[in-house]
Amino acid sequence: MRYEIRVAGTMSETLLKGAFPELESFVVARQTLLLGRIVDDAHLYGLLARFQSLGLRVTELRQLPD
Repeated sequence: MRYEIRVAGTMSETLLKGAFPELESFVVARQTLLLGRIVDDAHLYGLLARFQSLGLRVTELRQLPD
C-alpha cells in the first residue's frame, strides 16, 4: 500500500537518505512530505519508530489509493 506521511519542519537530504531511503520526499509549506510503498504493519510501525527516535513529529499519515 502507498502512504503519505507529513512531518513538521524540513528534513535535510542527508537525514532523509540515511533514515528513510525507501521513501520519496518533498518540502511543502514548512513540512516534509514523504511518499512510498509500505509493505505491511511491521514496516509502518518501524517507520513510525524511526520518526520518534529522531525526535520528528508526524502531523499526518494517510493511505493512498493504489
